[in-house]
Amino acid sequence: MSSQKSTDSEKYTVGIDFGTLSGRALVVRVSDGREIASAEHAYRHGVVTDTLPGGAVTLPAQWALQVPSDYIDVLRTAVPEAVARAGIDPADVVGVGTDFTACTMVPVRADGTPLCELDGFADRPHAYAKLWRHHSPQPQADRINAVAAARGESWLPRYGGLISSEWEFAKGLEIFDEDPLVYAAMDRFVEGADWIVWQLTGTYLRNACSAGYKGIRQDGRYPSREFLAEVRPGFENFVTDKLDQPIGRLGQRAGGLSAQAAAWTGLPEGIAVAVGNVDAHVTVAAADALDAGKLVAIMGTSTCHVMNSDVLRHVPGMCGVVRDGISDGSWGYEAGQSGVGDIFAWFVDNCVPESYQVEARRRGISLHEHLTELAGQQRVGQHGLVALDWHSGNRSVLVDHELSGVMIGQTLATTCVDMYRALLEATAFGTRMIVETFVDSGVPVNELVVAGGLLKNRLLMQIYADVVGLPLSVVPSAQAPALGSAIHAAAAAGVYPDVPAAAARMGRRIHNAYTPIPENAAAYDRLYREYVAAYEWFGRGNEMMRRLRRIGTRETLGATA
Repeated sequence: MSSQKSTDSEKYTVGIDFGTLSGRALVVRVSDGREIASAEHAYRHGVVTDTLPGGAVTLPAQWALQVPSDYIDVLRTAVPEAVARAGIDPADVVGVGTDFTACTMVPVRADGTPLCELDGFADRPHAYAKLWRHHSPQPQADRINAVAAARGESWLPRYGGLISSEWEFAKGLEIFDEDPLVYAAMDRFVEGADWIVWQLTGTYLRNACSAGYKGIRQDGRYPSREFLAEVRPGFENFVTDKLDQPIGRLGQRAGGLSAQAAAWTGLPEGIAVAVGNVDAHVTVAAADALDAGKLVAIMGTSTCHVMNSDVLRHVPGMCGVVRDGISDGSWGYEAGQSGVGDIFAWFVDNCVPESYQVEARRRGISLHEHLTELAGQQRVGQHGLVALDWHSGNRSVLVDHELSGVMIGQTLATTCVDMYRALLEATAFGTRMIVETFVDSGVPVNELVVAGGLLKNRLLMQIYADVVGLPLSVVPSAQAPALGSAIHAAAAAGVYPDVPAAAARMGRRIHNAYTPIPENAAAYDRLYREYVAAYEWFGRGNEMMRRLRRIGTRETLGATA
């Protein structure tokens, strides 16, 4: 991005996107949404999956932690670097907006200090931030779901009948069950989206998005004390003691930038800081896709599908439907796939012969590009394979993170190119399953809008259009969540009256960038039927994947048959 000479008339906002591995800051011109400059800062500790920092404590399987100080480093480095690259006067920045992975939870003291930073807690895994893909609380999620179903809790159908192990209550119950000392020391259990705004403003305000989708807050209420007591005696005060806090509307001003945060970022003290938000949901504004029926798929390591609608329906296996969860006045729906880009990366890292790597290097392209080019030469179905995209479990519609990946149809003639294409198609089939579940439940979907890093794979985009059978629009911004956050900041700063007005001026998408090819769509209809058969058999018909996972867990190592 080229730098922009500041003028007296132009004003800017900064959007900060806190992702899985790094944080990105983007400077945006509020008059038209032009992206002026950006900067990225990789988290020093990345994702903590094997041992705690220092290496003394080994983590169990399915754990994914982070170190909150890494988030502050983004404010100290990426924000001033982006502003410097933009060549603007920091005094012309009128607001800051943020978005975060979700559900990422930080256990803190009353003043917001993360427990892992306190003496005596650095060697306790539950004292660290639990990343969205921390999936070990599945037993706690199973317990919550069983009790909710038995009691007929009215909020359960709004989450497709199942609560995820990724969410606030399952993660909180895991701490309660496994480390009572940490649970007792934890004054607040805070979404990362709200913790970072707390650090920017000095004010702790919960955002309506996270509270609704990840915190089971419906119609102004969380699950009752009676329900929580039945889930686990002693857990009944979780909401009042650890979770409850005033709720901020999306696009609202959470507060002014504090003196400390101004020193970190180099931005003017007192400028508007928008209420926190979730990376996927904030992207709808970047796409200017806030109207009903436009399903926005943010595709990266995983995919989150979000959409506004005029109707309230109970959609099986969805991550939730929340009033005002994406923008005021609409029912916001969320679904998702736990693994997409992660699956492609795993395959390239582990399943490709050296000869393909040598050829990619010779041609000066990435292995992904080389495999994609070869896969694009195949006709639909030529490989004779169907795969299930559950390498990181299934978020929608089965909501089961103990499921695993499958490849059916391999022979001695099967190549890595065949398998790579089958995995691309499997993720598209997973999206079609979500779309059809929406439609079958009475929630119309009339456009598929894609944002995220996987947009550059044109074969993948065409496969999605062919498989789903809808026109596919794309968000041209390479930093769509950060742009969405900057749009919310413009509303919080009062430049625009609300988020839809800001999105209409600052957001955009390329309509019908890909359209279904009829013969491909017909061929994929046949393959999709096989995907559905495998989906039902492995996902609902038996316990094989759960049994295999139990056999492979560390608890069973050394056991005899």
